[in-house]
This record gives sequence, C-alpha cells and structure tokens, in this order.
Amino acid sequence: MASIFTKIINGELPSYKIYEDDRVLSFLALDQVNLGHTLVICKEEINHWTEVPSETYAHLHKISQKIGKAILKASGSPRVGQMVAGFEVPHYHLHLIPAWSIPDLDFKRAKRRSDEEMKQIQAEIIKHLDNLK
Repeated sequence: MASIFTKIINGELPSYKIYEDDRVLSFLALDQVNLGHTLVICKEEINHWTEVPSETYAHLHKISQKIGKAILKASGSPRVGQMVAGFEVPHYHLHLIPAWSIPDLDFKRAKRRSDEEMKQIQAEIIKHLDNLK
C-alpha cells in the first residue's frame, strides 16, 4: 500500500508544494511545529534513511540546505532545525523546522494552520528559494 507521501507525489492528495525535481519533493508539513515547517522527501518510497541510495541522499540534503536558507529568510528564525524521525510515515522524510530555541523543535507543539497562513508562508519560502537559484 502506498504511503501518504507517495499519494502526494502522485497527485492523489493535495500539498503546499515548495520544491520538486525528479528525485525529491518538498512541501509544508500538514501539522506545523512552527510556521514554515517543511518536509523534504525522496520520491522513491524508502522506509528508513539508512536505505536511501547515497546519490539520492546527497541530493536531498543539498536541496534541503537551499530550502533551509529560504526558510530562514521567510520565517525570520535564527535557525532551521533538521529532524529525521520516521515513525509517523514509513517513507524517508527530513523535517526542516524554523526555531528560536531548542523547545521550538518539540513535535508536541505541532498544530494545523489556516489555509491563508499556509499559502502565505509557502509563497514566502518559494520567493526566497527562487532568489537563491
């Protein structure tokens, strides 16, 4: 059975897309730890980060670094934390979370945001991402 992320990749479920190429897809997390919380996933459905082919892993992290720079500018946060947990969806994904302190990375803070807030931060991140190309 396809993961929820594969359904997003295939266009079966909507997302607030940030970036896409032939190997990776990035979109806003449905539940935002902090506004701008973004996921970067490999398009190939792989359960664990240790199983991701090294070329794909390197590419995903190169793209994540660019997206992280855009999140810094869009959110005004001093840091963007990274986290790989892998418990909620069995499909490798990297969380990029704007943070002002360590407690800002706590997943217990995650909450749904309005469509307006999501579209606004999506546009800001994309704007800054486009400026980095």
